[in-house]
Amino acid sequence: VVDNLSAGHREFVKWGDFHLCDLGDMDALRAVFAGRNISAVMHFCAFTFVGESVENPQKYYQNNVANTLNLLRVMREFNVDKFIFSSTAAIFGNPVAVPISEDHPLEPINPYGRSKLMVERVLADYARAYDLRYVALRYFNAAGADPDCDVGEWHDPETHLIPLILDAALGKRESLAIFGTDYDTSDGTCVRDYIHVTDLAAAHIGALEHLGRGGASDVFNLGNGTGFSVREIIDTARKVTGRDIPIQEKGRRAGDPAVLIADSTKAMSVLNWKPAHADIGEIVETAWRWQQKLYREYKK
Repeated sequence: VVDNLSAGHREFVKWGDFHLCDLGDMDALRAVFAGRNISAVMHFCAFTFVGESVENPQKYYQNNVANTLNLLRVMREFNVDKFIFSSTAAIFGNPVAVPISEDHPLEPINPYGRSKLMVERVLADYARAYDLRYVALRYFNAAGADPDCDVGEWHDPETHLIPLILDAALGKRESLAIFGTDYDTSDGTCVRDYIHVTDLAAAHIGALEHLGRGGASDVFNLGNGTGFSVREIIDTARKVTGRDIPIQEKGRRAGDPAVLIADSTKAMSVLNWKPAHADIGEIVETAWRWQQKLYREYKK
């Protein structure tokens, strides 16, 4: 595990060796590869805040694009030819069709999405030129926590909907802001496809096995194929927690599409993958148990 801990937590590295290393430090990165028989790399580290990417695009292009090029360069130096990349549904921009399949037009509307699309295009070029084999996994809304509560969401600042809702349930914030109540959806709020984090993990193992058996480079959407509105998530959280969750209705945020739902048929077929935690109540329940542990053990 390589991390500069700019956003991660040392406590969460529970499996394997840990190396405090920034991908901008080529010598440190080479030292991680040296003397090890590394067969594949899974690349998760990126800055992911859409609003921040608009305000500070240099930060996003430097880390998400340039530092990924550093990693790919060192992989080539050490003859590592298999790569699994965390991409995002943000590369699609405003959807022209729902559910969204892999061949949907790629028109990201912010620097974060553009940085991820740039890397996908780099990977395609490297595959042609250098025989790199890769899988890019386009996450929709990752949610929930490890069912055993070993790890879960811990962001600072927190921007993800479900942890924000649960913070309000715990009284850690006065209310939850709903941004936009006039969308063309069943209740006027945005609809998103929430996929449990352990299902994402399983897809990465499937991708690794796909490359290990000689599978071709490819891209896959990862979602449950079902959308839930902001109000539906709040109502689910109220049922799970048994607590009131005060809300504040605010105007729309720029760049928020009304509906984002994945078509994950391709991943199910090629990677032999199927979400095991598709029930939204179960997703929120695992997040709730984790959120209580987070404040009990880490945010004292």
